[in-house]
This record gives sequence, structure tokens and C-alpha cells, in this order.
Amino acid sequence: MANKTQEDGGIHFPFPFTPYSIQKDFMAELYRVLDAGKIGIFESPTGTGKSLSLICGALSWLRDFEQKKHQEEARLLETGTVPLSDEKDQLPFLSSSCKETPDTLRPAGEPDWVTQFVQKKEERNLVDRLKEEQVRRKKREERLQQIRHNAQLKYAAKRMRREEEEMERLLHLSREMLAEGTGTEPLEQLVCGDEELVLAEYESDEEKGAALDEEEEEEDLEEEHVTKIYYCSRTHSQLAQFVHEVQRSPFGKDTRLVSLGSRQNLCINEDVKNLGSAQLINDRCMEMQRSKHGKKSRAEDEKPKRRRQEHRAACPFYSYEQLQLLRDEVLVGVKDIEQLVSLGKEARACPYYGSRFAIPAAQLVVLPYQMLLHGATRQAAGIRLQGQVVVIDEAHNLIDTITGIYSAEVTGSQFCQAHSQLLQYMERYGKRLKAKNLMYIKQLLYLLEQFVTVLGGNIKQNPNTQSLSQTGTELKTINDFLFQSQIDNINLFKVRRYCEKSMVSRKLFGFTERYGTVLASSREQSRLAGFQHFLQSLQPALTETPVPHGDEGEARVPRSASPLMHIEGFLAALTTANQDGRVILNRQGSLSQSSLKFLLLNPAVHFAQVVKECRAVVIAGGTMQPVSDFREQLLACAGVEAERVVEFSCGHVIPPDNILPLVICSGPSSQQLEFTYQKRELPQMMDETGRILYNLCNVVPGGLVCFFPSYEYQRQVHAHWDKSGLLARLAVRKKIFQEPKRANQVEQVLLEYSRCIKCCGHAGGVVTGALLLSVVGGKMSEGINFSDDLGRCVVMVGMPYPNIKSPELQEKMAYLDQTLPRIPGQPPPGKALVENLCMKAVNQSIGRAIRHQKDFASIVLLDHRYARPPILGKLPAWIRDRVEVKATFGPAFAAMRKFHRERPGPS
Repeated sequence: MANKTQEDGGIHFPFPFTPYSIQKDFMAELYRVLDAGKIGIFESPTGTGKSLSLICGALSWLRDFEQKKHQEEARLLETGTVPLSDEKDQLPFLSSSCKETPDTLRPAGEPDWVTQFVQKKEERNLVDRLKEEQVRRKKREERLQQIRHNAQLKYAAKRMRREEEEMERLLHLSREMLAEGTGTEPLEQLVCGDEELVLAEYESDEEKGAALDEEEEEEDLEEEHVTKIYYCSRTHSQLAQFVHEVQRSPFGKDTRLVSLGSRQNLCINEDVKNLGSAQLINDRCMEMQRSKHGKKSRAEDEKPKRRRQEHRAACPFYSYEQLQLLRDEVLVGVKDIEQLVSLGKEARACPYYGSRFAIPAAQLVVLPYQMLLHGATRQAAGIRLQGQVVVIDEAHNLIDTITGIYSAEVTGSQFCQAHSQLLQYMERYGKRLKAKNLMYIKQLLYLLEQFVTVLGGNIKQNPNTQSLSQTGTELKTINDFLFQSQIDNINLFKVRRYCEKSMVSRKLFGFTERYGTVLASSREQSRLAGFQHFLQSLQPALTETPVPHGDEGEARVPRSASPLMHIEGFLAALTTANQDGRVILNRQGSLSQSSLKFLLLNPAVHFAQVVKECRAVVIAGGTMQPVSDFREQLLACAGVEAERVVEFSCGHVIPPDNILPLVICSGPSSQQLEFTYQKRELPQMMDETGRILYNLCNVVPGGLVCFFPSYEYQRQVHAHWDKSGLLARLAVRKKIFQEPKRANQVEQVLLEYSRCIKCCGHAGGVVTGALLLSVVGGKMSEGINFSDDLGRCVVMVGMPYPNIKSPELQEKMAYLDQTLPRIPGQPPPGKALVENLCMKAVNQSIGRAIRHQKDFASIVLLDHRYARPPILGKLPAWIRDRVEVKATFGPAFAAMRKFHRERPGPS
């Protein structure tokens, strides 16, 4: 496919084919947003080539930015003069390191010669820094060019790896021989003077040099951060799809792209990877890095305790030479996560650290939401946002994502389990622990006891058998919760820091892993056996849960993280929030089912750092309406001025005649359609819904997808139709499928649904396709495409408002009413939130049908409330502009029949 270069306002946009006009508009607006340093909210429906528009628009801007920067640098180096400080701040082409200002402000009225001297010094410093930057850039380009065109380097590296492996193998054999020799026979007493003849411990010059230069070499791996674009999305599959789009784009060969992931996704050390839990993998990896860089204690240096040495062994995949090679290999060609892991295995170098070391020189960094949005994770990954561009794709649930990242929930069962483990640990090792360790462990035990007490339980009893006298949900501010729990006298910041630094949860996990084999007195053994029985009673799910399909091997040996790790997350949430957080006390029938949950009310607190540091931020998605949530809850609360926010929404690529959105206000028997909580369970309302679907099934070919507000309502309607005989009448025209509650059954249901539609299309019998009963916010309302015959009609039954009685929602509404300004003529912020949550869910569901340029579908909204102008205004523009409101069913049915008759039959 030949590349086409599109020009818009003098800007060249390379593109793999002739773009749609909406793609040209998208790229031009994106370029302007990045160039002006704005915050852009971009909406581009699925099927309109959003990913390619993002790639070609953003990388075209980066290409021009780098070119202008190099030209500016060349001019400054040639003239040797620098702009005045106020002009220097306006030059976007200078890196942050080149914009440094003097440490002290010069006093007003100082002599001219002092001012000139200081200015000359600044000029010289800036020119020197520019020269250094140029040298670094040239070295990097030469290095990457060598790797690109010189295969001998790769072969040399492989040969070096083989030599090292052989050396390790021989060394291992030698150690085994020594161990066997010393295991049974006592060492022969040396004759006087023979000591000089025995070979001393040998360490080669290379090993000595490696040990001495280790830290310096790792500093060499770090480079100056060039201006780059951080692209993030929700799932690894979405990120892999984006990387493949980059590979196919005109920028695929020349872009330095790095794919980032967690240790869980990137680790190639089988011993560490087999730990299973992300937290355990992280802890073990960091422990191995510490043992590599840290100095051995005198006790370790004396006589070999082989088990301890093996436990503290450094990771074999973390070596300077191999990481350097992997870093450069990553930058040479565009690779997704799977290709990065394969490359790491081949190079015997850690993909996690290799990709991290490649970040500074990368032009495009691809990473999951959590890695960018969580401050501590961002810092740990070496991500610096200062002056950079961030693109957040699939951002329709961005607010919920940030809220979820910074929220934490711990069950009563986990509190009791952690307390029991910690108590056993203290009893076992108490005499070996220092006073401060004992003090903090006692504080942790007290905290756990109080957390259980505030739920109404007893820490010393089995949580599964404890019934709570008081049930329900209670919300508290953080201060009120601390006072009610009687822990306001404990410094939670110090306890949290102790947990982080001492790695007590890691030690506790190791203890519980080994408690069965601990050498102890008979009294201790019986106590530990009781402890084992108690722990098993807290985890009935491990024996009762069926093995998930496809994961039999892993599920047989469940390895959950220490419960104390969850509690550390809860403590972290309590200590990082202020008035923006609440604690939810959720008391169920038993203590094990009850929980404490931290709820973040203001996600903007954490997003503020991103928008403050970044040059520009782009929030993009297929369905971004209603946009007011992003403007008010996220950007305005993060301190972003309204003038900095730019909105862009493009139409769809389908012809206007290929979509028929209808709002139907009443059914065939003139029953007004209003699916409120009070009316939707009425028999006449369920009957009317069935009659509408029966009529639609007679005119809609292929697949019809019907969304209900909840699983419970879907179950009620299905049971009612079955009893009334309507289900059997529907089954004459369409085979009926229901969305399963279990995620591992979704794929099977979709496969059968698809097969049925294909078979009916070719058979030409009475059954014309299939009817899929789904749930808004369920497994099929997001991320699944009902393109072509799979979704010729999408029906939305009622308006899926969230549960207004939920304490969490009520608290969030009250918080918004207090913090956001009331706009004249608009509903209060709290009420607007409820409407927006409803319409966001609707937009995600109805967007499942139209997936490409030649696709067509009808969209039916069953509820007269959809006809209200404020509600219609929250639909995506490409649907809103074509909506027809039908007060009665007759004209609506006529329009549906005409629409589908004029379209081609099942393909």
C-alpha cells in the first residue's frame, strides 16, 4: 500500500492511504493542540481510523518540533548568543536542562558590568549544554545505526553470552564437587607452610571491574530525556493493536518506540515469574536488585550458608552489557510487548529494565493507564512528564479509572488472616527482633484489631462464623474514621513507611509459606498446626473455586499475596488523601464478607500533576459524550483554565442513510414507555417491551442486540416472557441468547450467536437470525464489536441510571454540589453526575453496532425520557444529528421496515 502525504495548512501528514476528510480534520486539530500546549478532548467513533489519525497527527508534530529544535540549536551554537531570559522561556525547542536559571536573583540596580558578566556566563553555560546534548544525540544515532546495519554486533553479543553461560555451568559443577567433598569427610589438616600453596578465592579482572563500575555503567544507561509522546490505553491487547498500527504507518521504520509493561508481563526469570502475584514478583525482583548492588554482611562472607546465598542471588538477566544491547535493540525497531519478551529471552536480558532504560531516548512510549496515572508507579518506571505530550486513548472511563487506582478495600477475613500471621511471626521470632521492629509490629497488630472492632467483629475468632449484630453501609470522613477506630494516636505515616522499608509483608509471606517445615518444639508445632488449620478455614475459595478454562496449570497451585499487602494499600490510601477521601464501613452478615473501603471523591487531585507537568494532554475515545464530566470533575478541579481546553468531535465515515436512530415513546398498545424503578416491573410494561421486540424481530435481519439496565431486570423480564408464552413466539423468528454472568462463558455464547446468524443467513428459513439479551455495563456493552449482521439493530430498554440509594453515589453527589459552581439553567452538579453516568453507559452500548464505513444498523431507544432535549444533547453528535423521535409505535415500525428493506440481506 503506497504512502500518501496529505497537506493541511502547510503541514505534511504522511498517511498509508488517502485519508477520510474527518481524519484530515482530526490530524490538523491534534497538531494545533500539541503545538499550542493545550488540553484536547477528541472524539472519533469506532471505524473512523482514530488510531492512525492519532499516530500520523502526533508524530508529524514531533517530526516538525525536532526539526525546529535542531535548527534553533544550530543557530545558537553558530552565533554563540542566547536570547534574554524572558525570550528563552518562550522557546519550546530548548530542553528543560538548557533553560536553567541562576540560583539567586540578581538585585535591582546592580552595576552594568555585573549584569553583563552574569549574562555572558549564562550564555556560555547554555552553549556548553547544547554541545553536550548534540554529542549525546550523535553517539546514540551512530550506535543505533550500527545495530541496524551490522549483524556482527549481534553475533558477538551472542558469543559472549554463550561464553558466560559455559563459565557459569563449569563454576556450578565446581561448587557441587566442593560441596560433595566437604559434606562427608572432614578437611585434612594442612601441614605448616602448606597454606601458601592453596589457591585463594579467585576473582577475574573483568569481575572486579564489573563490580567497581556497576553503578557508573548503569548511570551510562540513563540518557537525557528527549521530547516524546506517551500513549496509554486500558488493556495490553489495545496497546498491542496500537503498536501494530504504528508498524504499518509511514512512521513505522523511523520511530523510536518503547512498549512498557509490569514485571508480571515482562519478567523472563522463571523462578520469579512463578510466584504468580504481581506484588510478590515486584518484591522479589527488587530484593534481587538490592542483593546485586548491596554489600554482603560479614556473616555472609564468613562461611557459606548455601541456602541463604541462593535466596539472595542476583538476577542472571540483569547485566550491563546485555541491558545496553537490549535497550538499543528496542529503539531500533517498533516492537510490542510479546516481541519485547522474545527479544529479552534471546538476549538473556531483562525486558522490564531494558525497556525502562530505553525511555529517555524514545520518541513514542506505549504503556497501560495505571503506569502513567499512578504517581508512585510512574516514578518507579522512570517516566518524566515535564514538557512531554500525553495521549490517553479509550478515555471514556478515565475518571472511574483514576478513582479505582487510588481506592482500596480490605475484607474482615483479610484483617483476621493478617493479624493471625503477624502474631505467629512475632511469637516465633520476637526474641531475635530489635525493639523498633517489635514496636511497629505491635502497632500493626493493634491497628488490625481496631479495624475489625469497628466493623463489629472480634479479631480472635474465626471471621467465617462471626455474625454481625449491625449490618448496612456507613460512610465516614477520614478523621471521623480514625477517631471511631481509636487509632488517632498512631502515626499512620510512620507505620506505612515502616511497612515499605522493612518489607514486613514479604517476610510474612515467606514465613507462612514455610510454617509447615519450621523446626519447633512440640508445643510450637501444635500451635503452628492450629494456625495452618485456621488459615485454611479463612480461604475456602481455594478448594471450592472451579479451575478457570485455559488456566488449569496455574489454578492448581494458587499463590495469593500476603493479606498484609492489601492492608498496606489501605494505609497508603488513608495517608495520601485529605478532605477528598471517605471510608466506607460495609457490614454484611458475617465478618469475613464485611469490609473497609477507601473511596476517592476527587480524582482531579492526582490528575493535576499530569496536566501541570505536561506540555500538552490529549484525552481521546470513540465515545466521549457527555464531555462536561471531563471539563468539570477532572480538568477544572485540576486547576486547568477553560481557555486551555479544546474539544473536537468528528462525524462518522458511514453515509447518513446507513443509520436509523429512533426514540420510541409508546408501544403497540399505546402504553407509554417509562422504565423507572417504580414502573419497569409492572406486567404491562414487560409485555409491551416483548411486543416491541417481536415486531422488530419480524423486520430486522441477522442479529438484534437488546440491552437491559441490570442482570436482575433481564432475569425478571425473561421469566415473565417465558410464563406468558411471548418467549416462544420470539424464538420462532430469532434464536434467543442471554449474556452470561461469568466472564469465561462470554466467548462461547458469542461464538454460538455468530454461528446461528451465519447459518440462518444461508438457510433462508423462518428463523432469520438471533436475539441477544445483554446488560448495560456488562461483559458485552464494551469492547465487543457487533459489526455487520451481528448487530443490525441495537435496542436500549429504559435509561440505565445508577442506584441513587448507593451511599457512595450519594456522597459523590453531595461532594460535587459543595465543590463545583452551580451553572444557571443547569441541574445541580450532583444530579448532572447521575445523568452523565447513565448516558455514558448508553453511548457505550449503542456504539457497538456501527464499526466500519459500509456498516449499517438501526438504534432504538425505548423510553419517552430520551426525547428530552438535555438527554438528546448527551448523545454522540453523529447519532444525535440523525435521531427521529416517534411519539407512537406505528410510524416508528414503518420507518424500521423501510430502512431494513432498502438494505442488502444477510451477507
